[in-house]
This record gives sequence, structure tokens and C-alpha cells, in this order.
Amino acid sequence: MDVFDIIGPVMIGPSSSHTAGAARIGRIARALLGEKPVRAQVGLHGSFAKTYKGHGTDRAIAGGILGMEPDDERIRDSLSTAIQEGLDITFSPIHLDDAHPNTALITLTGESGRQIQLQGASVGGGSIHVTQVNGMAVDISGEHTTLIVLHKDAPGTIAAVTEELSLRNVNICNFRLARAYKGGTAVMTIEVDGTVDTDLNGCVEKLPNVLSSTMLLPV
Repeated sequence: MDVFDIIGPVMIGPSSSHTAGAARIGRIARALLGEKPVRAQVGLHGSFAKTYKGHGTDRAIAGGILGMEPDDERIRDSLSTAIQEGLDITFSPIHLDDAHPNTALITLTGESGRQIQLQGASVGGGSIHVTQVNGMAVDISGEHTTLIVLHKDAPGTIAAVTEELSLRNVNICNFRLARAYKGGTAVMTIEVDGTVDTDLNGCVEKLPNVLSSTMLLPV
């Protein structure tokens, strides 16, 4: 156990699970969208749905979507800031089967019309676990630099991506593959140790069968 485990994260309160973790989920959704969001539909499951107004979960998620850190004092006024920045954001209670009690399902639409959907849970102490992106299973903690690679399910694609990492001496600490069906669309989630070259994401995106690649820095 370290100091962080005892005192928790630096954040705007009152709850590391309901505010700090929620803000980090919102920040990851914003990073995956890759552009300014203009609409956010947020479904809240379990205890998030029951206590989100009193614990500030709505403000924390909105702040994260706006790019705020969990300790940013502007989170307290993030719902007003969202209106000022042209972000239409709505919250509604939902039920998700087999989901953690502190789970949010966020659908973001960007100014270009691009859309992403993310399901993530705040699992305690400000830690999070993102389990779905666009309906496909992922495994993202937000604690490591992460590549999220959408690609065609074709032979040699995984090898080509991991070869790009090997050429840069990048060590993979977590890898997950999910696919819609054999030969269809698949997604690789690759968490790595340390920092990586800034050109890596662009190189991966140019590989055969890769549809898109997003590099998510630790949040």
C-alpha cells in the first residue's frame, strides 16, 4: 500500500469514485473522440444513477468531457461551462447487465459529426476501467499510454502493429483483442510501459488493414 492508496487522488470532492473517477472517464471519451464535442449523451448505471447530482458525478463527467483534470476547480461550474462552449449534454439513468455499480455509458458527437461511444466504470480511489468502445470489448485503465487500433480482422495485422512497437523498444504491458465476427472489424487495445515516440500512432494508422489508431496518454 502506498500514500495514494491511503489518502486518495488529488481531486475536487466529495468522492474519489463519484467525481475523480468520473472525470477521468469523461476525459478518455473526449480523447477518443479526437475533436471538440458538441453533444454528449450520458447514461448512468447503479449508484451513479442514484447519487449523481448529490455527489457531483454529472459535473465531473462534464468537466472531463471538456478536458478538465479531476483536481480542476472549474469542475464545480462545468455544466454552465458546457453551455457556454456549445456542448449539449444530457444525463439519464440506465440499466446495464453485469456492469459495475459506478458505470457510465457516454456517447459523444463531435463538430465534424464523428461519434464515439464508451462504457467505463469508476472502481474506487479514482481508478477507472473502460470496458467498451463503440460496442466492442476493450480493457483500458487510463494509467498507461494506450493504443486503440480499429482494424480489419485479417492475418498479419496484429504482427504488423506489434512489430512497430518492437522497432521502438516499446514494452507491452497489456493487450486485448475483440472482434465483431471472423473477418470483420476488430479492435486492439494495447497498453505500454513508459513513453513512446510521437510518430508511432501515425505509423500504425498507415499499416495495411488498419482503419484508425488513437493514442491515449495517461489520464
